[in-house]
Amino acid sequence: MCMLTFFVPGATPDLGALHNGAQFNPHGHGYALITGDTITTGHSLDQETAIGEFAALRIEYPHGPALFHSRFATHGVHDLDNCHPFPVGGDPRTILAHNGVLPAEVHPADNDPRSDTRIAAEDFLPTNPFGSLDSWAGREGLETWLRTDKLVVLTVDPAYRSHAYLFNEGRGHWDTGTGIWYSNSDYLDHDWLYQPDLGFRSCEFCGAADDEIVGPHCRLCGFCAECHNSFPHCDCAVLDGHDRYGDLIDREYA
Repeated sequence: MCMLTFFVPGATPDLGALHNGAQFNPHGHGYALITGDTITTGHSLDQETAIGEFAALRIEYPHGPALFHSRFATHGVHDLDNCHPFPVGGDPRTILAHNGVLPAEVHPADNDPRSDTRIAAEDFLPTNPFGSLDSWAGREGLETWLRTDKLVVLTVDPAYRSHAYLFNEGRGHWDTGTGIWYSNSDYLDHDWLYQPDLGFRSCEFCGAADDEIVGPHCRLCGFCAECHNSFPHCDCAVLDGHDRYGDLIDREYA
């Protein structure tokens, strides 16, 4: 669900990787860079526009941390307002972007057009429900709440000790030597992720590797590589009976 990319200071974006992630997550794109004492952000429903703007800004401002996000919508309407990143509590000094599906308490009501991440940024996280993000307890509380999700926070607010925070870092992976962290494998050639005759190379939702032929569902988290829904919300037709998550879905919705 979505493609979240984080860049350490000095890291040069891999534009091919950003395009791959954007093609697989087509519901809007956004970026943020720390540019001195401020954070520069941008959003677009067009991937070429967003990537082009980000690439140009990164040349001008290479020395701070940065992020790029491409959205695969699970909650909220498909519009510019739901494109990551979002200011936390409306304060442009601190922004966040997220990969995954957040817990139910931030899911939108039927008449709420916002995404779960936008609700978290605007309403939930500004109340500091886990305490300071600079404390071990605060970090552990947030990562436990996120479950398998990943979250990046950039800030120039002096109330924070750091300019960048990466939560559930271990559930994504670093591109060795580049200083770039990816939330999942969508930045790679999409044909590499799942092939019916070969099975999973890597789950784009939780990052688990699996070389066995088990159908489109990740054996660790149940994510479906065909309809891109998390377990148990697969929308695919009945499968062949050899996929344990597919069997569970069949029984639940029979």
